[in-house]
Formats: sequence, structure tokens, C-alpha cells
Amino acid sequence: MNVLKFGGTSVGSATRMRDVARIVESHSPVMIVLSAVSGTTNKLVDIAYHYNEGKKEKALALIDELEQSYFPFVEDLLQTESAQQEGKNIIATHFAHLRDYARNGFGIKQYREILAQGELISTQLFYRYMVEQNKNVVLINALDFMRVDEDGEPEMHFIQEALHAILAQVPGKQFYITQGFICRNPVGEIENLKRGGSDYSASLIGAALGSEEIQIWTDIDGMHNNDPRIVQGTYPVRNLSFDEAAELAYFGAKILHPSSVNPARKAGIPVRLKNTMQPEAEGTLISEQSERGTIKAIAAKDGITAIRIVSNRMLLAFGFLRNVFEIFERYKTPIDMITTSEVAVSLTIDNEGQLENILKELSVIADVEVDRDLSIISVVGDHISEGPGLAGKIFGALRSISMRMVSGGGSPNNVSLLLPTKHKNEALRQLNVELFQSVSQQC
Repeated sequence: MNVLKFGGTSVGSATRMRDVARIVESHSPVMIVLSAVSGTTNKLVDIAYHYNEGKKEKALALIDELEQSYFPFVEDLLQTESAQQEGKNIIATHFAHLRDYARNGFGIKQYREILAQGELISTQLFYRYMVEQNKNVVLINALDFMRVDEDGEPEMHFIQEALHAILAQVPGKQFYITQGFICRNPVGEIENLKRGGSDYSASLIGAALGSEEIQIWTDIDGMHNNDPRIVQGTYPVRNLSFDEAAELAYFGAKILHPSSVNPARKAGIPVRLKNTMQPEAEGTLISEQSERGTIKAIAAKDGITAIRIVSNRMLLAFGFLRNVFEIFERYKTPIDMITTSEVAVSLTIDNEGQLENILKELSVIADVEVDRDLSIISVVGDHISEGPGLAGKIFGALRSISMRMVSGGGSPNNVSLLLPTKHKNEALRQLNVELFQSVSQQC
């Protein structure tokens, strides 16, 4: 059974949902994983924020506004009067639940419950549509089988056993619908796999089922070789290795959630990226296959902070780096790039949530400087860092741009550059000319 995941824009209107139904028709039996209707999660975040701030009237006004937006959706999606009434009852039930939070205490548990409503609504509406179309379909609740541990990591053994047990109770169906993003924690409370986590859900489900293929359907025809919002003439990369896809997702390619590659890679299941608006497009296939030495794509990641840590001693003392890394580990703050010199370490992070505490501890063992408003640009391909001439092409393309750090060798599939965000767009365009257009012209 293949797993097909559809993102928010793919289910963002009644027309899009009908398109999804046509796409899955040729894949049955199939597991269909849905995100919330586009825009819903952001509005639920706003509602939860106002509840948490004690602004109940504002939260209730936002609930009314969001609820009203769903009624035309239901009337467009469902054709019979009885189905439309069922759809409206679904909406009324969920939004009544959202209003209940005005009468009770509010905390992180309630925040996560509110965020889960988007996927619960979208899957129920799509299920109602499929039933109306007389499809052999069942809706299964991700909260009954998707679980994470105390560290927020998926409990794969539990997921596999629970999912197979559920499917054994509803055999012979052509279409199985479930939610992406949402799950439960070890004490049974509603949790989630963080933003973009529907991709992760699909990969976990595919691995649990031993699927032949996992498909991620969005509004773009595969992973492009550069950012199409900034660079003209980009094109979808037809084939990527798991390592290449993971690097691109982590360093800024928006089409794929960074965590989603890992379960599929461990299970050896190919992941295909497809476009709901152009289902005939080939898309991108992510698998164990790769073309060694070929530059595949460029990605950019904003919101980067650089920290320069200069040892209080003339030379880096034994144990200095260990002490530095332990501080970041203690505050669960990942490091993206790192370079070292005789007396200093420079590194980057993309989350400043614990920066104040980190700087306080670092200042005990070193002098520290912080630089903000930076971006990482990554050039990705299988073992490209081992090939000759790449550095010359990169530095030649960026000769007019000031770079703060360059990192290569940590991964054979990635060369990363740190530069001020104000120069990012120019850098992406210049690299595109040097690394892709010049090669195309030579051919």
C-alpha cells in the first residue's frame, strides 16, 4: 500500500479536494495523509495565542471568523443536502470545542489540542466527500496510532503495531484516510510533529506499512535546483539521493520537511515529490540512487545567528571545544556550521530561544561576539566536495559578496556558505549562473 500525503494548498479548496480524490483513484489501495486546509493552522495558532494571553474575546472573534470561512467550503465540496448538513455539523462540533477553552484554564496542553483541530476537520470533510462519491473508504484517527516519546521522537515499534492492528479491523478498503502532523505523547496528551510534520507523518506511516513508495503532493512539481521565488529559470531535479534531499530540506528547501526523509531512508522506501496542480509532471524521486560528483541544487536558510568564541588563553586548551559543545547540548540548540582557528571557534545556530543562557555560560570560558541577520547557502550534490574546481566556481561567482564562513568536508554532499541576508538573493542568482547556466551552455 502506497502512502500519499497532500499538503494544505492541495486541500485548500473544494476544487482541490476533488482533485485529490481523482489523484488517489489510480493508487488504491492507498493510505491518504492530509494536512489542515491552507491557512487554518496559522489562524489556530493566533486563537491559541490570544487564549494564552487572556484575550478571550479576541480569540472568540477569530473562531467565529474561521468557522464562517468553512461553510461555503462545505457547500461547494458536498452536493447533497444531507451530506452538506453532516459537513456543517462537523464544523459546528469542532468550533464549539474551540469555544469551550474560553471557560477553562489554558496552557501548553490546550495549545496543542487547538492546533490539532485543523487536520481533524480536513480529514473528516474529505472522508464525507469520498462517502458521498460511494468510495470504499475508511477514516482512521492518527491519535490512535501515532505516538512520540519523552524526547519528542516517534515510537516506531508502537506506531507499527498499533497501525497494523487498526487496519486489521477494517480490511479490504480501497482508501484509508488519516491525519498528518498530530500524535500523542507518552501520557496520552495530544502532541504534534511540529510545523511541516505531515511530511514526517507520511514517512513514518510508509515505513510502518513497508510501502513501495511514499508520495508528497504539494503545489510545486518537485524539488527545484534553486529557489524559484528568487531565481528565474529553475527546474525540478528529477532524482536525488536520500542524503542530498536531507541536506536540501535542512538547509532551506521548503517543499520537504527536514525530518521526513529519515524513516523512509531507514526502510529503503523511495519518496516521490509531486504537484497536485500538475499531476502529470514527473516530479522528484528520492531514493538510494545518486549521480556521484554532480551538483544537484542550491538551498538557502535564513534567520541564522553566528557566534564567535575566542578562548581566554592564547591557544585552544585541551577540553575547550568539548566545553563549548556541552553548553549547546545542555540547551538543546543544534549547530549548523562550525569553523576553528588557533584561538577561536565560529559557529552558527538557527534558534535563539536559549541564546541568552548560552552566552552567559560561554562568557565564563571565552570572549564572545554575536552576528545576526545572516543566511546559509548550501550547494548540494553527491560527493561534490571531493571534486576539483568547485571552490573556484563558488568563489568566482561570489567574488563581489562578503562571506563570513565557508564549510566543506563535514558532509561529502554539501558545501555551505555564510553571508549577510541582504546579499542572499544576489548570491543565489550568481551561483545559478555559474553552476547551472554555464554548464548548460557548454553542453
